[in-house]
Amino acid sequence: MASDSILTKLPETSYHEESIPVDSKEFYKALDSRRSVRKFDATPIPQEVVNRCLDAAMRAPNSSNLQAWEFHWVRSENKKQLLKQACLSQPTAMSAAELVVFVARTNTWRTNVKLMIEMLKKRNDTPKSAMFYYEKLIPLVMTQGPLSIIGFFKRIVMFIRGLKTPTPREPVSNTDVKIWAIKSCALACENYMLAMRAEGFDTCPMEGFDSSRVRKLLNLPRGAEIVMVISAGKRAPGGIYGRQIRFDRNKFVVEH
Repeated sequence: MASDSILTKLPETSYHEESIPVDSKEFYKALDSRRSVRKFDATPIPQEVVNRCLDAAMRAPNSSNLQAWEFHWVRSENKKQLLKQACLSQPTAMSAAELVVFVARTNTWRTNVKLMIEMLKKRNDTPKSAMFYYEKLIPLVMTQGPLSIIGFFKRIVMFIRGLKTPTPREPVSNTDVKIWAIKSCALACENYMLAMRAEGFDTCPMEGFDSSRVRKLLNLPRGAEIVMVISAGKRAPGGIYGRQIRFDRNKFVVEH
């Protein structure tokens, strides 16, 4: 089977999932009221709420369903205090009821590919194209080699191929794989924050932290990239600095 057909032909499947009606007003209510809150009150977040929001994060779209992420919910009071300090003792961290560190994993795709293959083999209606995709194509695309040496040769091949036909150009380096994983993890972050808002709580995504201290605190291995630390709680007076500022839409929305 040619790998090109994976992208151009729909697989034969009998599976169908009906679209569920959604109250758009409620969605936009959660979206529009989501703010980066810098100060929380002492209201605790029920454990079941955090779990639902983490489950919502896991339902985020992600590349090839390889789920290249980890969500580190720091619950130990000792570790939580150390994490707050590692977040530069920002008010949003110091007053947070809960802190979750969202981590992109660049080297778990091999394990997750195997999990996908095992699960697909248990189904009776798995298209052959899906098996080819996970057994052959994903390893070919994702493997970069030490110092991206394999990716270097793939870059040349993709360049030559791209002279004649539309061609996927990435990933052709370990850096590309890092970007790949971070994109999926960032989608999970947004799901988590919107879910918290829908549950009546607020969040703040933090990039201001000592990554070395956070890595050590969580014992993160190689191939783990911290995307952001998200604080959560019930907003307190003074927790939002002002009305939301967005630049002119025409500066960012380009029609062709």
